[in-house]
Amino acid sequence: MRNSRIAAVDVGNDSLKAIFGKFDYELNIPNVIARDIEDRPVIGIDELDSKDPLEGIHIKVHSPALNENNVIYRVGHLATKSDNATELDPGSSKSLEDQTLVMLFASLALDAARPENSNVFPKSKNVIDANYILGTGLPLREVKEGKDTGYRSKLLGSVHQVEFLITPRYQGLKVNIRFDEVKVYPEGFAAFINLVMDNDLNIINKDLINKRILIQDIGGLSTDIAVIKDRKVDDDKAQGFNLGVSEALEAIREEIRSRHGVELDSRRDVVEIITKKNDRNHIMVRGSRTSVHDIVDRILLDLAKKQYRLLRNMWQKNSQTEICYFVGGGSIILKDYIKTLNNNLDGYNIDFFEDEKESIWMMANAYYKLISDYVRRTTAANEKKGEEQKATAKEKKGEEQKPVEA
Repeated sequence: MRNSRIAAVDVGNDSLKAIFGKFDYELNIPNVIARDIEDRPVIGIDELDSKDPLEGIHIKVHSPALNENNVIYRVGHLATKSDNATELDPGSSKSLEDQTLVMLFASLALDAARPENSNVFPKSKNVIDANYILGTGLPLREVKEGKDTGYRSKLLGSVHQVEFLITPRYQGLKVNIRFDEVKVYPEGFAAFINLVMDNDLNIINKDLINKRILIQDIGGLSTDIAVIKDRKVDDDKAQGFNLGVSEALEAIREEIRSRHGVELDSRRDVVEIITKKNDRNHIMVRGSRTSVHDIVDRILLDLAKKQYRLLRNMWQKNSQTEICYFVGGGSIILKDYIKTLNNNLDGYNIDFFEDEKESIWMMANAYYKLISDYVRRTTAANEKKGEEQKATAKEKKGEEQKPVEA
C-alpha cells in the first residue's frame, strides 16, 4: 500500500466521530452544515490563525460523488450559528445524502492539514495529496438494501478535493483526498465487534461470545436491532427502523421556542440541555433559570415507549435471546426512561454502557478495529507473497545456472 493513513469515521446523525492513524488523532464534529459565501464576514480576521480550526470550518468541496458540486459550506460548530443550518432529516438515507459526504471529506481534510502529518502526505505549494484507507459504516437497513456497494463505489477511484476558505490556520490550503480502500460495515456487526474484542481483535469478553444477543442501536434518524448468534449477525432477523431521537429533539426544541421564546441553534443544544451534569433540563429565560423538565419528560417518555415496543417485538421473535445491549447516542438520552419501563413491565435482561463516551464512540472504535485488522492482514499477505516470489525467482535462477549433463 502507498503512504496511506488509516481513518475510521462514524458519520453519526448527531455528530461525526473519527479516529486516525495509530490512534493518534480524534475528531468530534456536530453533524450540521450550512451553505455559505466565499468571503464570510469575520470579526478580528487578523486573529483568525490563533483560533481552533474546528470552531471555524469553512470549506468548498469538489467531488464527483456529490449531487451538488463545488458548493461552499460552514461545517460543525460554525454551521450551528447559521440561520440556514441543515441536519439530516428523519427518513433520509445516510448513503445518499451529500451531507454525509461533506462531513466525511471535511474530517479527512482536517486530519491531512495538521502540521503533524507534513511527513505523511506530500505537499506542493498549498495543495496536499492525502491517501486514506477508510473504515466506515451504514445503518443495517441501508446495508440490507445494498446501498453500501453504491456508497463505496462513490468514494473509490475518484479525487475528492476540500478547499479551506476562511478557516483558522488552514486558510488557502487544498486537500486532494484519494482512497486506497474503503470498507463499509453494517453498524450492528460493528457494535458486536466492539463489545467482545480489543483493538487487536483479541477476545476480551468471553462471556458474550457464544450468547444470543440483541444490540439495539438508537441513533438520530434510525434504530438498528442486530441479532447475534454464533458470533455472527443474523442478516435475516436483524432489522432497521426509521425511528430515532431527532424528531423528539426537534419537538422539544420547538416547544421550548413556542412556550418560552428561546431559540436553540440546533438539536445538539437540546442534547446538551437534557444530558448535562448540572442543571439538567434547565434553560435561561430572560436571565432566569427555568425548568423544561415537563416538556422533556413527556416527549422522551413517548419515544422510549416506542423503542421499548421494538425491543419487545424483537425479543418475541427471538425468544432465546439472553441479553440486549442498548448502544448509540440515543440510548444515553433514553436510558432512564427505558430502564423504568422495563422495571415496571417485562423485566428483560438489558444493559447500557455507563461510560457515555464509550457508547457514543462505539461505532468509530469498531470501525478502527476492523480497518486496522484489514491493513494488518493485507500487509502480512503482501509480505508473504513477496517472499514467495523471491523464493521462486531464486529457484528459477538456480535451475538456469545448473550445468547441462553431457
